[in-house]
Amino acid sequence: MKKIMFLLFATLYANAHFLTFMSNTDNVSNPKQTKVDLDISFIHPFEQTGMIMEKPEVFVNSKNNKLNLTQTTKLDHKAWSSSYDIKAPGVYKFFVQPQPYFEPAEEKFISHVPKLIVSSFGLEDGWDEPLGLKYEIIPMTKPFALYSGNLFQGKVLHDGKPAANTEVEVELYNEFGLKAPSDAHITQVVKTDENGVFSFVMNHKGWWGFAALIEEGELKHSDGKMYPIENGALIWVKAY
Repeated sequence: MKKIMFLLFATLYANAHFLTFMSNTDNVSNPKQTKVDLDISFIHPFEQTGMIMEKPEVFVNSKNNKLNLTQTTKLDHKAWSSSYDIKAPGVYKFFVQPQPYFEPAEEKFISHVPKLIVSSFGLEDGWDEPLGLKYEIIPMTKPFALYSGNLFQGKVLHDGKPAANTEVEVELYNEFGLKAPSDAHITQVVKTDENGVFSFVMNHKGWWGFAALIEEGELKHSDGKMYPIENGALIWVKAY
């Protein structure tokens, strides 16, 4: 019986939580359609199952530019949305600062900071420049002009320095009803090299999430105990 319960427990929690961050476009080119709609949720992207997400903060380009949020529902759970009206050509980097979530099954807090990058009116300079976040993925492949089958590369930074030998979890936002051949196929995992660089071929169209996981620090839970923090540097990109 204990073995059966363990297997059930492992199945329930084997796959990754992702702070999912997507937009209605990653390229703005029509001067009559300059509004970028942002969708923020805490889910299992491939399995399309949701979790409750407490109110985060969302910014564009720096923490000096905070955006308003509206509560919504995603996969039957509390989620959030925002929007931004682009008024000038440029590259816009949106990112989310969540409230840490305690995962009792793993006995740790989860704090994932996702970002997505939007180009407007043909100006593409600066897409590979960091925002200066403590945990961050810098795209090494232009992130707003991707096809399915493209190789996506990113560099993981921790305190501004390359994070070598770091696990990066990868999932497709599976709005297509795809079925994985096994649970192991749901969350792909790659590791960074000595320069903090990882590579992954996106074999399907859609939004892909990349989460570099670095365990560092502790937070106090309501039970009075201290628990470790899983810090995630995330980036979401769309393949066409």
